[in-house]
Amino acid sequence: MRRMMAVLALLGLALSACGRDETPIGLAAGAAGPDAAGFNPASPSAAASNARHAARIHGLPSNDDALVTRGFVGRDENLAIRDAEGAIIWRAADYHFLSEAPAASVHPGLWRQARLNTHHGLFEVVPGIYQVRGYDLANMSVIEGETGRIIIDPLTSVETAQAAMELVNRELGERPVSAVILTHSHIDHFGGVGAVAGPDTPVIAPAGFLDASVSENVMAGIVMGRRAGYMYGTQLPRSPRGHVGSGLGKHPALGTHTIARPTHVIDATGQTLEIDGVRMEFQYAPDTEAPAELTVFFPDLQAWCGAELVSRTMHNLYTLRGAQVRDALAWSAAIDDARRRFGPRTQVIFNSHHWPVWGQDEAADFLIAQRDVYKFIHDQTLRLAAQGLGPDEIAETIALPAGLEDVFAVQGYYGTLKHNARAVYQRYFGWYDAVPAHLDPLPRTVAAQRYVEAMGGVDAVVGMALEAHGQGDDRWAAELAQHAVFAAPDDAAARDILARAYEQLGYVAESAPWRDVYLTGAHELRNGVAALDATAAGSAILSEIPLDMFFAAMATRLDSARAEGRDRSFNFIFSDVGETHVVSLSNGVMHHRQAPSVDDADATVTLTRSFWLRLLQQEAGLVDMIGSEDFAIEGDRLALLGFFAMLEQPQAGFPIVTP
Repeated sequence: MRRMMAVLALLGLALSACGRDETPIGLAAGAAGPDAAGFNPASPSAAASNARHAARIHGLPSNDDALVTRGFVGRDENLAIRDAEGAIIWRAADYHFLSEAPAASVHPGLWRQARLNTHHGLFEVVPGIYQVRGYDLANMSVIEGETGRIIIDPLTSVETAQAAMELVNRELGERPVSAVILTHSHIDHFGGVGAVAGPDTPVIAPAGFLDASVSENVMAGIVMGRRAGYMYGTQLPRSPRGHVGSGLGKHPALGTHTIARPTHVIDATGQTLEIDGVRMEFQYAPDTEAPAELTVFFPDLQAWCGAELVSRTMHNLYTLRGAQVRDALAWSAAIDDARRRFGPRTQVIFNSHHWPVWGQDEAADFLIAQRDVYKFIHDQTLRLAAQGLGPDEIAETIALPAGLEDVFAVQGYYGTLKHNARAVYQRYFGWYDAVPAHLDPLPRTVAAQRYVEAMGGVDAVVGMALEAHGQGDDRWAAELAQHAVFAAPDDAAARDILARAYEQLGYVAESAPWRDVYLTGAHELRNGVAALDATAAGSAILSEIPLDMFFAAMATRLDSARAEGRDRSFNFIFSDVGETHVVSLSNGVMHHRQAPSVDDADATVTLTRSFWLRLLQQEAGLVDMIGSEDFAIEGDRLALLGFFAMLEQPQAGFPIVTP
């Protein structure tokens, strides 16, 4: 998976009775000292904060503990899924600690969500619809047809999709796959398609699916990949002081990733299909949770698959790994359109994450809350901005209305009210908050050095941070300590107090990504940046990336200072796919276009796309070019080599919590 990211960068009715939530009020303190990974216990302040939240949650009505196991069919009791090299990429036992008493080091709302997400196995939604849950970050849904099965969202990796299909076939009997529906363009919903779809299997996807699936990480893949490691807690232990889940599920399974070209494209709401005797009505919902997304209603089953348009959590208008801000208005409107279009006929909602919603009234309430939360964030952010508040003040001021504040399904286990409000502000107004001092601020390291000097030096700032930490004011402790670390990155005391502050901020975070970001920051301050493991195959996805995307990504790697004054042009002829791409350098800028070869090019390269991919994956080098039937150069070889020498190698492990 990490190699792939690097290459991409290169270039029935609900239960009628509701009981109290099952989360006990008492929180387990855990061991007194640091754990094996160096994480400390919850501070008295963090433990008290979490206990207050636990008391509130304990009094709220909920039947989720019954719903999450409803329709259970079977499971692999000792679920451990391995990749081709034998490494475990998914193991249910990693999260067995969540069956114990809630820990003081985890926000009780997040603990509750993480505990509910541990239930794994095959579940019947209604007769004719099943879901495999807890075998990956997302769900795989199964619709029984007349002769086979329609598979919806075959998980992140081939390995987890294979394990899910083995469970389905064992419990329900073997049947062929009659079609696959890929609801949207995020890899946890299509990466395992190679395990379920053959060359002749119909594949249904929204318009723009293929382009959106491969493009998001091409231009900024290294940065997104590095940040995603923080967001999903890749380096953290699975423990009460580490990663407990993502809010949507657990950590995504990083195995072998594949993709499929759609044979049926959904580009308008109201489109219908019938495959294997299963009637389907589609909603086209682009630019909501994903750039390309659909939902599907099954009229004969009175069931709506909401994809990731709705979930049992507040979702992200802005994802912390980095992405373009999502349109809160379009998202809310799409939910309302689905509510009006399908709601009167819907007895069950099942989605790409979490457990279903049963009952027409329950479904209606669920959709209203989901619709309203995104519209609320949008409207109230703009209202507060019109009162003169900036993004930080809005994030500190905005609060859910009474009708939503105790609805579990819109709490901030994944997205948060604070960063989603900032996202709406950014979508309308950009990064500049209109404060003149923020127009051209000093770089972080320079500002940190001056702040620390003005405050009496590193030791003085560390002392202030320690005092704030001791008082439970860890936001201020982190603010102080990060200045000390950026001014003196090798100062052990500064790094230690910043790690301790981040640690406690992680323990009180309701959002799983926030928790993982804080705890990963603490982990790296103590242990440094882990070496990236370049061992997973994504060649099936790489093969679908248009060549022009690779060249566009190459332009972002050009060292303009080295290219200045060296205007050049090159032809790249891809003999196996019949494409020619012309690259030119001008004023330290790389331009690219797909066009016929130019006569005055400094060099012309003839190669195959497959050889190009081998070069990008570092499976071939200069030695392989010599005498290869897949690679030939005409013209100025030195000019071509000079061009390649101008391209910087991305730094996959760049520092985040230190300069």
